[in-house]
Amino acid sequence: MTTRSMGVQAGLMDTEALPLRLSADELLHALGHAVIATDTLGTVLFWNGAAEQLYGWPAAEAVGREIRDVTVPELSRQAAAEIMTALREGGSWSGGFPVRNRSGEVLYALVTDSGVYRDGKLIGIVGASLNLGDAVRHLMERSSDAAVLVDEHHVVTYASPAVANLFGWAADEVVGTPLTDRIHPEDHQSFEGLLAADPLRAERVGELRVRTDGVWSWVEVAVTDLYAQPGPRGQVCNIRRSERLARLEESERIVEAVHSEVLQDLFAAALELDRVLEHEAPSSAARIHAARAAMGRAMETLREFVKP
Repeated sequence: MTTRSMGVQAGLMDTEALPLRLSADELLHALGHAVIATDTLGTVLFWNGAAEQLYGWPAAEAVGREIRDVTVPELSRQAAAEIMTALREGGSWSGGFPVRNRSGEVLYALVTDSGVYRDGKLIGIVGASLNLGDAVRHLMERSSDAAVLVDEHHVVTYASPAVANLFGWAADEVVGTPLTDRIHPEDHQSFEGLLAADPLRAERVGELRVRTDGVWSWVEVAVTDLYAQPGPRGQVCNIRRSERLARLEESERIVEAVHSEVLQDLFAAALELDRVLEHEAPSSAARIHAARAAMGRAMETLREFVKP
């Protein structure tokens, strides 16, 4: 190998090695997740650029403050204390968690907290977080289900493109309106039951009727809590048509058609019997009257008990 080629190769090796010379701060600032480091008392030691965007605090103002004063709303403080206890015991924590930005708005973040240890002793905490709504939204946009995010008042804050394909709902018209506007009034109580927080059931599934293209259609609704702490709740509702529900709707259409057809046939037969009675001998009239009465009872049964 010539001296020139050796020099070129060395230069390439130096270029390839450059990323290894990046500082830890540079790497952490390059992440899309908000990264925050604190000491064991909760004083902020590090605050990257994504944390500035998510929480609204410049690093210069956040560093040195207590983490609970810049990111933790009152409703989350008990949960934050429990997370700290788990970290001191050597564990880590990950999940949906309500946080607060500088303007005081509570938003929902996907948070992972891990302890930093030296010689087996906890010396600090590193947390990575991102807006949970944004994280879930990317998944929902790729889902074949119609997926919506609702707030604690059941108002839709996001609707996936599938709502238009499946139900004819314009996504921009759904957002900002209560989801109950599109649910059959008789199913509102069932929907409330699905939305009710249940620590033992992170996801609840039920069947409801929703308005689609001017008619009521049976759908399957799965509700998932974005987080399970007290306070304002955000939830994801996945709405889909199932084969079983499609068969049920088809059966209802068939029953309705048959119901109408049978009633018409019975009514026509009753009129014919009435005409026959006008010319029938008394000896046969009793039997015709009995048949006419039976037919009348059948018609009443269809009207009262076999409704479409």
